[in-house]
Amino acid sequence: MSTPSPKTAGWLDWHPNPSEPAFRLPPGTVDAHCHVFGPQATFPFAPERKYTPCDAGKDRLFALRDHLGIARNVIVQATCHGADNSAMVDAVRAAGGRARGVATVRPDVTDDELRRLDAAGVRGVRFNFLRRLVTASPKDDLTTIARKVAPLGWHVVLYFESADLPELADFFGALPTALVVDHMGRPDVTEPVDGEQFTGFLRFVDRHDVWVKVSCPERLTVTGPAALDGERNAYTDVVPFARRVVAEFEDRVLWGTDWPHPNLTDHMPDDGLLVDHVPHVATTAARRQKLLVDNPMRLYWPGEAN
Repeated sequence: MSTPSPKTAGWLDWHPNPSEPAFRLPPGTVDAHCHVFGPQATFPFAPERKYTPCDAGKDRLFALRDHLGIARNVIVQATCHGADNSAMVDAVRAAGGRARGVATVRPDVTDDELRRLDAAGVRGVRFNFLRRLVTASPKDDLTTIARKVAPLGWHVVLYFESADLPELADFFGALPTALVVDHMGRPDVTEPVDGEQFTGFLRFVDRHDVWVKVSCPERLTVTGPAALDGERNAYTDVVPFARRVVAEFEDRVLWGTDWPHPNLTDHMPDDGLLVDHVPHVATTAARRQKLLVDNPMRLYWPGEAN
């Protein structure tokens, strides 16, 4: 067995002792964006990866799920594992029906392999356009993949920077599946919430079959995680953006922790504070129920009771 590679220098490990949230999540809450990394002794990382994370396996994820009061998870394939979905599929299967998966596949993926992934609980594929994480995102290859997964009823998860949306919007809009956008399209929160860039993103969502993950304030923030007035209201500069998405698209928003929070070097978020961020952006019980339970159930467990 090969010796595990050391993690990328400067990257932080997951929070070792997340706090107890003050906000009680509603029964049936789904964490619609999280990952598993290895452990690499069992599930080696891809040789072509751009980073080496710490080990963060399914047991750690499920322990956090139970600590926060989450009922189900959507486990998204991480770029460090490339197109080898073994660790993600293993975690989905181990959850006993309480998890779904989002895979990474190559254009030559066979229909038999897609059916195997579907039977395991995979419901989507991820297309990554962040230049720091992938060398290239060839549109012809991605179109081929989207056409292959469309008959299964899968969706395409999109990860991109907000500044790149204008040049990608036509390509995204032509894909033959529903779309799910990671982390609100990564808006620049130093810009006005009603400014041209974020408004353009919202109009893109409005024109297409798009769901939006209201997630990762720790990646978007400039002011940082300081809580104010004892309300555990961290990442306040992100709140107006997330609140606007939830208000305009309350039937097409999802929430996720992004555990174990890869590629962070300045601070590692307290997952309890991420839960307490929710009522600041989904300001009514009805919107929280849709964000946390009804919407992800409709997308990932259609026809099943909460």
